[in-house]
Amino acid sequence: MNSSFIIYNANIINEGKIFFGYVVVENGIITSVHDGSLPINLQSSSSGFELLDASNSFLMPGVIDDQVHFRDPGLTHKGDIYSESRAAVAGGITSFMDMPNTNPQTITNALLKEKQYLASQKSLANYSFYLGATNENIEEIKNVDPLTTPGVKVFMGASTGNMLVDEEASLEAIFRESPILVAIHSEAEAIIQKNSKEYRDKYGDDVPMEMHPLIRSAEACYVSTQRAVRIAKKYATRLHILHISTAKELELLDATPFSEQKNITSEVCVHHLWFDDRDYKALGSRIKWNPAIKSEADKAALLAGLNDGRIDVIATDHAPHTVEEKSNSYFKAPSGGPSIQHVLPLMFELAKQGKITHTQIVDKMCHTMARCFDVKNRGFIREGYSADLVILDPNRPWTISKENIISKCGWSPWEGQTLNTSVTHTFVNGHLVWHSGKFDESVMGKPLEFNRKGKL
Repeated sequence: MNSSFIIYNANIINEGKIFFGYVVVENGIITSVHDGSLPINLQSSSSGFELLDASNSFLMPGVIDDQVHFRDPGLTHKGDIYSESRAAVAGGITSFMDMPNTNPQTITNALLKEKQYLASQKSLANYSFYLGATNENIEEIKNVDPLTTPGVKVFMGASTGNMLVDEEASLEAIFRESPILVAIHSEAEAIIQKNSKEYRDKYGDDVPMEMHPLIRSAEACYVSTQRAVRIAKKYATRLHILHISTAKELELLDATPFSEQKNITSEVCVHHLWFDDRDYKALGSRIKWNPAIKSEADKAALLAGLNDGRIDVIATDHAPHTVEEKSNSYFKAPSGGPSIQHVLPLMFELAKQGKITHTQIVDKMCHTMARCFDVKNRGFIREGYSADLVILDPNRPWTISKENIISKCGWSPWEGQTLNTSVTHTFVNGHLVWHSGKFDESVMGKPLEFNRKGKL
């Protein structure tokens, strides 16, 4: 398509409403949003606009994913910015925030700039990158650019690509000095190590995968999150708790809708909303994530937390590993799995089951995600905003299989799952990058910009 077009006959999901209408885009920017049918004077090519009939499908803003691991640089046998951004746009994700546990680890501002340049050459989606925290790099954190960096990532529990920050003085300095949002992986390492020894003593190296939520336990999550909330309140830190996985952690969070004054926010990931500990028996290491997928009661509480405001956003924690790596025994199999291509249709499946509404999905994955991170001019279908747009057909079923998986790792824990909703079109900055199974890779995504001035 050219850069000026109209999407019409669309059921638009935006800002808490679903309405029939059309959207006008000029030079990659949304110029107007309208209720109703397309006027006669715009129904021909002589209007100067290319026309796209949405045929009563859903039209929504492009999804922003605040937590991905695209493995670039250094771990590109699992995935890279090019391969995983393709999977992203095929799934309706138009912007991502990538984590620092690559090789080398992104723990300096110089390395941050190198990743930004890499993405400018390879990413089909809009991009940004976290600065990773260590026990020693407080000067790098103090000098991070608030306008181009989504946050400082702190691993309060060791995970894939160990970047553990465990010294109290270092944590306090990070929470006190960071000029931007602090995003945490929240698990108490001492509790995990104690549990690991207990189960290794019992089973040796052949610990059943079903023990994962007992080793990386609800207690480990709660103790760490409680600690983070305490320090954040001490310093008025803008804290974002990634991949909440337990009912008990929700006790630490305010049950209020997101506002720009909400200083402590949280995220839930699609695998914690979909699976529970009964699924380890069939899926084993394929659903081994950190934090662990836990009980059916925890899963239900997370869905409730989305509804009452304690959980602010939905993301993926997309973290590909090869099948060979995941096929190891408990202590050798890495945690993490791919999900970015499938998260949006999976969430629409949960809506079909009555567990969440379409407007809530758009709010938690687009609107609030943009507001939570102060993303500039994205996350809404609004005049003057970048035309990051997704069309979904809710009546086009498909089944996840190896043949249609786009992530480089080539597998999914959802293989065999039939989904009723298909992403048919994805626009990034007004460019139609994905359409009915085909890519147009002639235009790369842009760096995300953040509406910030300094210390939050």
